[in-house]
Amino acid sequence: MSTSFRGASTVVDSILFRDAFGTPAMREVFSDRALIGRYIEVEVALARAEARCGVIPAEAAEVIARESQLDRIDFDHMREETDIVGYPILPLVHQLVAMSGEAGRYLHWGATTQDIMDTANVLQVRAALELVDADIRTLRGILADLALKHRDTPMAGRTHLQQALPVTFGYKVAIWLAMFDRHQERLAQLRERVLVVSFAGAAGTLASLGDKGFEVQAALADELKLGVPATTWHVARDAFAETVNLLALITGSLGKIAVDVMIMASTEFGELYEPFVKGRGASSTMPQKRNPISSELMLAAAKAVRQHAGLMVDAMIQDFERATGPWHAEWIALPESFVFAAGALHQAKFALGGLIVDVDKMRHNLGISRGLIVAEAVMMGLAPATGRQQAHDIVYDACRTVNEQGGTLAEALAALPAVTKHFDRAAIDRLTDPANYLGLAPQMVDRAIERSRQVTA
Repeated sequence: MSTSFRGASTVVDSILFRDAFGTPAMREVFSDRALIGRYIEVEVALARAEARCGVIPAEAAEVIARESQLDRIDFDHMREETDIVGYPILPLVHQLVAMSGEAGRYLHWGATTQDIMDTANVLQVRAALELVDADIRTLRGILADLALKHRDTPMAGRTHLQQALPVTFGYKVAIWLAMFDRHQERLAQLRERVLVVSFAGAAGTLASLGDKGFEVQAALADELKLGVPATTWHVARDAFAETVNLLALITGSLGKIAVDVMIMASTEFGELYEPFVKGRGASSTMPQKRNPISSELMLAAAKAVRQHAGLMVDAMIQDFERATGPWHAEWIALPESFVFAAGALHQAKFALGGLIVDVDKMRHNLGISRGLIVAEAVMMGLAPATGRQQAHDIVYDACRTVNEQGGTLAEALAALPAVTKHFDRAAIDRLTDPANYLGLAPQMVDRAIERSRQVTA
């Protein structure tokens, strides 16, 4: 066995699995190079902000901005020093100071490590949210088209995994669509709370900058196009926790869709299939298999992000003005949650964008109860003539006949004088046709699509 292979140890970066569980674009946002680039971006922006406020010489800020280049970083040395220090900012500052010469004395002026790291994370989150936002918009378009196409496609509605009442497939998809409309709104609302600068100094009081603290903080926020927080948030981690919990909601909705698709794609249902790609979902031993791979990956991502959402809430419990450990948990949860969410959204766009809907099988499955699925419809149709309770009893007896003796509900009803004295066979057939008992399912599709358009606007 060869020992020369050097691969990643998690699915996030694995050569084998990284594009199943994530996307190149999201991995790039949270890559080491991108992260260190964000650290440098914040340090440079801080120097410029402090020069604007007269805290450091303008010439020094110019040199820092010019000389602080990502390509000049010795990553191996930075890693080694980070292992010793425990944080990456001091090792980075050492290298940037050396790059900047005399101007380096003004680098990282009045800042603390967490200021730089938190603000860099905010910049990552901003870029990551843009990717998530775009994916959700695309997915909503796919769902709206699918809902409209199948607005009137009848199928069995199921509760507790039992056939309940007829619905339409478009109605089911409209429910999926409405979830992602709400997620789009949540994402927009989240931005104001999370996209704020972190700059407050060692204990969060900006003491090192005297009366210039607020001015520099505002200037730094302006340089980075971020908001200004009301107070220091070194140990107030609700915004980052909210971010990952939003990702948990998004992937949770994808997981719900995945479960629906997987069950409906099972041999016994046969109503839906993921897009056909030669070899995708194949079994190593069973040539007939066509496994719902995208749905499986969506469900796995939902479970992983849910765990990270709990970790982020746990990490909110921090001691005094600077935490002694919970902060580090965010380093695990934040990037992985975004990568998993991006991967799940990618799988959803593929699976739902090419979803194969077997309308005939839906109609067939709607008929396997031999009319019992519309027992409520028959009862409500009889009630004006017989009274509600008597109608219930009549239909109950007819249903027992079907279950015990076979035949259809229409045939059982047609054999009951209590029914035939009010309805002829054509009327009974109309009452027991599932397509005639869809309620307002098609109209709900219309309403959902209209409301979705308003969210887009």
